[in-house]
Amino acid sequence: MVAEPRTCVVTGADSGIGRAVAGLLASRGDRVLTCGLTGDVDVRADLATAAGRSGLVAQVVALTDGRVDGLVAAAGAGAPQPGTVALNYFGTVAVLEGLRPALAASDAPAAVVVSSSSTLNRGSRALVRACRGGDEARALAVAGRLARTGRSSQLYRSSKAALNLWTRATAVTQAWAGEGIVLNAVAPGIVATEAVTRTWERDAELLRTALPQPLGAPGPVEPVADLLAYLVSPANRFTTGQVVYCDGGTDALVRGGRPQRLYLRYGARDLVTMVRASRRAARAEARG
Repeated sequence: MVAEPRTCVVTGADSGIGRAVAGLLASRGDRVLTCGLTGDVDVRADLATAAGRSGLVAQVVALTDGRVDGLVAAAGAGAPQPGTVALNYFGTVAVLEGLRPALAASDAPAAVVVSSSSTLNRGSRALVRACRGGDEARALAVAGRLARTGRSSQLYRSSKAALNLWTRATAVTQAWAGEGIVLNAVAPGIVATEAVTRTWERDAELLRTALPQPLGAPGPVEPVADLLAYLVSPANRFTTGQVVYCDGGTDALVRGGRPQRLYLRYGARDLVTMVRASRRAARAEARG
């Protein structure tokens, strides 16, 4: 019996990484619904707006009969204006939350969002807090203030940093992990999308300094698409809540061993529980 093809949804499929992963999934036999603003896509919607977000969710649910196996949220923008925050964070979260019931209807559901290695640089804490608080009006006000005061470069990385935090916090909740939905983020480095290629000669020195990539820059798009495709494939049933840097080595270079300096911390009750369990296990092993 031939297995029914998986249904995958890709936002931002009209360009760059989104288009690359949509093509890759289709080449592997998946049914792919493409979403974007331009070009030949199945669903056209502006995720910077509430109407666009709800419209995309409604159309996808109708086209899939309410079951989505994989969701790649690749839609995003880097323009130095508040609309970037509306799209990158609030648009992405709205689509993920709106399509969560459709994912839960799958036997092997998975979702992944496209973040950025730029999150290795500090952004605006006020903007990240507003995003994480779900207050879009406040977030846009903070973004407007940053833009007016010459700090618009913080908008992109702050919106993606907030998305990283949302992904990690959400992935382990009952609504997601409890329903068997794996949820991750991929943070690409500087890769040769159309947007990067158009401005590379102008921005190369700045980007190489801000985000050095030991494997070279700009990097290829294909490894990012491969990673995204794996994370929404049925092969991935155990990796969740991760922000995976596919960045040519930037993360390892700039942070070194610092992430491993943080260790788990437990409350007193948890420590007592673990000590008792450890002693029981030791006694059982000694007996037998």
